[in-house]
Amino acid sequence: MLKTEIEKYKNKAKQLRKDILKMTTKANAGHVTSSFSCTELFVALYYGGLLKYDADNPKWENRDYFIYSKGHASPIIYCVLADLGFFPKEELDFFAQAGGKFGVLLKADVPGVEITSGSLGHGLGIAAGIAEGFVLDKKKNKVFCMLGDGECREGSVWEAAMHIGSRNLRNIITIVDKNQLAAVHFTEEEAPIEPLDKKFEACGFEAFRINGHNFSEIFSAFNEVERRNVPCVIIAETTKGKGVSFIENKPLMHGCAVGERDLEKALAEVEKGLLYE
Repeated sequence: MLKTEIEKYKNKAKQLRKDILKMTTKANAGHVTSSFSCTELFVALYYGGLLKYDADNPKWENRDYFIYSKGHASPIIYCVLADLGFFPKEELDFFAQAGGKFGVLLKADVPGVEITSGSLGHGLGIAAGIAEGFVLDKKKNKVFCMLGDGECREGSVWEAAMHIGSRNLRNIITIVDKNQLAAVHFTEEEAPIEPLDKKFEACGFEAFRINGHNFSEIFSAFNEVERRNVPCVIIAETTKGKGVSFIENKPLMHGCAVGERDLEKALAEVEKGLLYE
């Protein structure tokens, strides 16, 4: 990947983190750290040509479906869709406010959003059903599904994974944002989910582990997935709150916005791009 391309994606990730900070601080609500852990993944999907969509026609028949299972981390997808023109960016000013269209948890009536989510464990099953439908209808649309790692404790995730593997649904790409934290504690210290790759492999997947903040690794993994003849999962090792030092890996920042007095400090850290050093 060309250095100029990587810089373009890094700059877009910076912009989105700033948009998230401003929107959530104004509302004093929103899952900032959970959004920051998957920002690079969103940039690759929506700005890197991995996901087919039409901002002017969100229900375009030939679009790829993005099933965002960790819908509590709605700020990142709201900011991406606004930036791409799915709806006016000014509407973000009313995030999590009375009269606004966008709540803290993701809703399917937002242009560009496929499902209502936030109650964890449902996205992969929905994605599997959509993928199965495409196979039956002989359609070439793809389905991308993003899960959180804490969510992978849900039994419904593994029911869906077993179905995907047994049906060899190669038109679905599963992504796990493995930021190592659930709502209040580190996953491996509370209820371990590892070895996550082996669990997916036991269901018939091929698993790829990557640094979820490294664009070269992200695009390389998606390119490898295209060559495989089995369902694939990309396990992206990330950091919750990545990009702002004083919220990184802080369990009690889950679901919290950065306070007004710390906003400028947070924006300055994002602008410096320390997460890429």
